[in-house]
Amino acid sequence: MKKLFAAAPSMILAMSISVGLAACGKAEEKKVATQIAATVSGEEISVHQINQVLNNANTNGATADRVQAMSREVLEKLIDQQLAIEQATEKKLNRSPDVMAQLEAARREILARAYVQQLIGAVPKPTEDEVKKYYAEHPQLFAERRIFNVQELIVPAAPGLAEQLSGLVNSGKPVEEIIAWLKAHDTKFSGGNATRAAEQLPMDLLDRLHKLKDGQSLMAQTPQAITLIHLASSKTAPVAEAAAAPSIAQYLGTQRSNEAIATNMKALRQKAKIEYQGDFAKPIAKTDAKTDTKAEPSTGAATAPAAAASVPVDQAKDNLEKGVAGLK
Repeated sequence: MKKLFAAAPSMILAMSISVGLAACGKAEEKKVATQIAATVSGEEISVHQINQVLNNANTNGATADRVQAMSREVLEKLIDQQLAIEQATEKKLNRSPDVMAQLEAARREILARAYVQQLIGAVPKPTEDEVKKYYAEHPQLFAERRIFNVQELIVPAAPGLAEQLSGLVNSGKPVEEIIAWLKAHDTKFSGGNATRAAEQLPMDLLDRLHKLKDGQSLMAQTPQAITLIHLASSKTAPVAEAAAAPSIAQYLGTQRSNEAIATNMKALRQKAKIEYQGDFAKPIAKTDAKTDTKAEPSTGAATAPAAAASVPVDQAKDNLEKGVAGLK
């Protein structure tokens, strides 16, 4: 009996270890089942990796079955990727100067993006009052929004031509007479007709066009060309505040984030010791041509042969971000 009791602690300890190992085994099995999606030559592909890819994809509105199918597709691509990585490593491509440079560039980009995202995360969101204020201060985009039918004439810049055309426009000459004048003076021009909503126009152009009545014209110019815009007709198409609010909030949030980034980078530059080297240490050469803030309008007329002379797409996108993109 004593021997039995003497052996009991050892038996109990052994049983405890067995139970513990069994529990660890079950926990390990659970971990593999929930965290590891596959292994390729011993290298693990985790569920987290799959979820990262899915987070960058558009899964909104997707059913559970569809998401599961997408997960499987992502896993198969990650497996192919891992196989390619193995071959690249075996062939020592990871030591190639070009590959090493790309890896370093990706590392720098990821770290910089992470910092910027952290910075943006601390920026307060626009308040309801700020959204209301923006709506009230931009009636041309919302309460008084119009859809414009315009005719555009694009004329290459020439000495004295802007003043002559400005005189014709300011005197209220019909667009037909202006076209006749251009032909009579053997002045080349191109143009077309277009229908554009307020949010599809650069903001500076919209401010000017909104003040016109049907039948009136305006002129804009850059160092390269002169553009005449004749407002053939227009119709009102207001956007209610409730419908505009989400887009306004998004725009104001983006604007505020950009300002925060610019301010932060300016402060960091002031603190840092930055020394330009080589050719970059030379002063920046001044250009004679200055960009006119009132650049040519982009009416987007499909029939306009000189569409390339219109305002860059980025300028039009800037206004689309004014809180009304996609509003009907």
